[in-house]
Amino acid sequence: MTLKPSLKTALLSAAALGTAFTIANGPVAAAGEKEKCYGVTVAGSNDCATGTSSCAGTSKVDRQTDAFIAVPKGLCKKIVGGNLESKKS
Repeated sequence: MTLKPSLKTALLSAAALGTAFTIANGPVAAAGEKEKCYGVTVAGSNDCATGTSSCAGTSKVDRQTDAFIAVPKGLCKKIVGGNLESKKS
């Protein structure tokens, strides 16, 4: 299969960024080394139920303050708008 040059470049760039992120931040954190980070998801990308939605992937708006994603410990406080505690939307 032959890839278009732009697609090939995009795939190589994504692979390089993933490798660079892993090298810079160490191995991906184990499940026990995660924390809930509230207020940083885009609509429909939360990891679990919220006070206003019933399950994962059902948050209604970007940066919904009671919706979370699991991130490696210590990362949430580095994300703009990230909170370790849920706030009512």
